[in-house]
Amino acid sequence: MNRTPSSAAPAREHGDAVQGPGSGSTLSNGLKQRHLSMIALGGVIGAGLFVGSREGIAAAGPSIVLAYAVSGALVMLIMRMLGEMAAANPASGSFSVHAERSIGSWAGFTVGWMFTALLCVAVAAEALGAADVMLQWFPGTEPWMWVLLFMVIFTGTNLTAVSNFGEFEFWFAALKVAAIGIFLVLGLLAIFGVLPGTHAPGTSHLTGDGGFLPKGVDGLMVGLLASVFAYGGLETVTIAAAESKDPVRGVAGAVRTAMWRIALFYVGSMAIIVTVIPWSAPSIAKSGPYVAVLDYLKIPAAGQIMNVVILIALLSAVNANLYGSSRMAYSLISRGQGPAFLGKVSGGVPRRAVLLCATFGFFAVLLSFLWPGTLFQWLLNMVGAAVLVVWGFIATAQLRMRRMLERETPEKLVVKMWAFPVLTWVALAGIVAVLLLMLRDENQRIQLLFTGGFGVVLAVIGLVRQQSLSKGADLAEK
Repeated sequence: MNRTPSSAAPAREHGDAVQGPGSGSTLSNGLKQRHLSMIALGGVIGAGLFVGSREGIAAAGPSIVLAYAVSGALVMLIMRMLGEMAAANPASGSFSVHAERSIGSWAGFTVGWMFTALLCVAVAAEALGAADVMLQWFPGTEPWMWVLLFMVIFTGTNLTAVSNFGEFEFWFAALKVAAIGIFLVLGLLAIFGVLPGTHAPGTSHLTGDGGFLPKGVDGLMVGLLASVFAYGGLETVTIAAAESKDPVRGVAGAVRTAMWRIALFYVGSMAIIVTVIPWSAPSIAKSGPYVAVLDYLKIPAAGQIMNVVILIALLSAVNANLYGSSRMAYSLISRGQGPAFLGKVSGGVPRRAVLLCATFGFFAVLLSFLWPGTLFQWLLNMVGAAVLVVWGFIATAQLRMRRMLERETPEKLVVKMWAFPVLTWVALAGIVAVLLLMLRDENQRIQLLFTGGFGVVLAVIGLVRQQSLSKGADLAEK
């Protein structure tokens, strides 16, 4: 194992606070167990589910249920591995810290800054999406006005006590859970013909409109790719756990309960959609799958209801991505992998890191207005496959860290990866399979190449830093 002086990451362990670099201040522990539970739950229910699922249904038909089940199983494995490491060593840098300790400082540097860039670009994309929703209600306004308003609100939220972020996410998640819960109940009632004005469809829509695989295996593969990227965001809960009163118990509980929620919210809702209405219904492409089902069930103001839910999901993502990116940036800076002056903590919050990430996010928004087809698209492509890179580092780090924990501190293994190491290797094989699928599609291939190039640049910088630190340590010893 490569270890350099910077690999001794200042992570929280057993509730100890994280020390800011030379600031004399620490990150607070203002997040409660209910915050963590809802952050994990809210991370599952995002705009990718409400909006992005229409492309998956169009590509895969009823087999989208299988696509979400397969990709959901992969995400469950990733979250279990991450939960094992986070419960053993809670840290605001989460998988970046784990990668640094088990692989080398270059790995922590690479995956940490890639994830930070991913979340910052996502802040811009989600804020733009929320502005589009507002324009439907206020057509005479300009999108930049709404983006600016949302950025100011959530930058302010993240600059104050972390408990404010937790409260926002708690209520955002509660509203999303209520919405998806009501949808699932209505859908089940319709499937069984209990809802007034409906009749039980049976399997007619699952097998009668071209069959379960209407576009063959190729369609299923496209649906699988669409479903994989809808699961992004779950990782934030392990970052947030480091700022809770009992991070070990908090992350363990949040990771465990996230498993069945994935099956319920994603796979369950996809099954209801393609069972209640034909997968090829024009209303799915026009209004989105959830609105299409609610309209079919004659729910009053279905479109407006779902617009509110989608807006909440987008604003929740802006809030959570600002939080996650700032904490990851802070962790990197506190380990000497970024400008030290940005790592100051005041009031328990790394405010300079928050401002850095908010500024980058708003800069990306400006690029979307000025050069949407070039610079902003390049940014999107650079982080297009970043979540797969993150998952790959998580699996590799867990393979190595599990052996270290078993040998040195087995009592820290309060959450264990199932059937280790077999399922870890299965997860790695799944990640490689998804990457190979991306190579088959031209648009996905471009994203993969951009992300790969970005990753190589970060890895080279990280390796140069690691070698420099190693040589410096050797000279100091002499």
